[in-house]
Amino acid sequence: MSFLKNTFGFKLVAIILSFFILVFILWNTYSFFKKFKKEERAKMELFATAIEEFGNNPDLDANMNIELKILGNNDTPCILTNENGTIKEDHNLDINKNKDPLYLQEQLALMKKQNNPIEINYLGLKEYIYYRNSDLIYKLTYYPITLILILCLFSAVVYLFFNSNKIAEQNKLWTGMAKETAHQIGTPLSSLMGWVTILRSKDISEEYVNEIEKDVERLNTIANRFSKIGSSPQLISENIVIATKSTFDYLKSKSSKQMLFTFNTFESEIKIDLNAELYGWVIENLLKNAIDAMAGKGAITVNINDDSEKAIITISDTGKGIAKSKFNKVFKPGYTSKKRGWGLGLSLSKRIIEDYHNGKIFIKNSEIGKGTTFEIQLFKNSSL
Repeated sequence: MSFLKNTFGFKLVAIILSFFILVFILWNTYSFFKKFKKEERAKMELFATAIEEFGNNPDLDANMNIELKILGNNDTPCILTNENGTIKEDHNLDINKNKDPLYLQEQLALMKKQNNPIEINYLGLKEYIYYRNSDLIYKLTYYPITLILILCLFSAVVYLFFNSNKIAEQNKLWTGMAKETAHQIGTPLSSLMGWVTILRSKDISEEYVNEIEKDVERLNTIANRFSKIGSSPQLISENIVIATKSTFDYLKSKSSKQMLFTFNTFESEIKIDLNAELYGWVIENLLKNAIDAMAGKGAITVNINDDSEKAIITISDTGKGIAKSKFNKVFKPGYTSKKRGWGLGLSLSKRIIEDYHNGKIFIKNSEIGKGTTFEIQLFKNSSL
């Protein structure tokens, strides 16, 4: 519980910190924007003063030098018009387009939207300087967006890093727990096997002893499954029909008589590179989920088909069904629709089929109130 609280606290602090960083970036950019706009206006007013002085004193070379100096250092696009709105001059516009009247009119309209004109008076005439934002201000406009994207990218990298570490730690924990469980089961299993041998020597019905022996073997299989978690399993060429049928028959014998079990295949032998114990675990998980979905009453059908490249196993039930929006969620660790359960069965099944056997497992179809069909595809060249 304390770990969850610490994790939540860390996330909350990270969110608040990110919010303040974002606000600071936007505020700082806005301040720079206003400052540059003010400086740009001052420069344009100085430029207007130079033109006005030169217009009133055309013989003063000093004033002309001031104007030329300003023109040489100023990169703000501007247009000079008379009081009737006729364009007289333009500065710092696209040199390839500044002879195009339509281009100049478009630029003038843009300048009128962005900034108020500066009035010039000389020799009884009125002229106006219109200007728009310089390239620097345009770049500054996109500056916060760039910073926010960089911040998001950095946050994503940090999140993926910590998340991958967390997943690795969780996998290590689950692997350790699984191997420890297998180890703990091993001791009483050995004792039970000894008791089966003793029971055979006594005057006890062989039928009872055989049933006990089957359950002991089942426990041994479960222990072997847990011991293989976290390790690369050895794949051996196996008949997938027999591997599927053995698990099918075991669960059929342990299930309610109100369940109808059907097993269909056109082939008696389909060889697949397989780890039979782990594959049997997958079939068991799917069959148990089907039984739970029908509350112990309904029909389960297992079909095995063979095409030239792969074996296709489908497991269908007449249970409550799964909403289409949850087709992918059911394979995520922790997802379960049961009141009791860890939500690990389908997640483990997906890992066994796709990671260990290079196959595929998915919900082929499902309809609420009518049932679900899972499909497994195992390729004949799937050995690792």
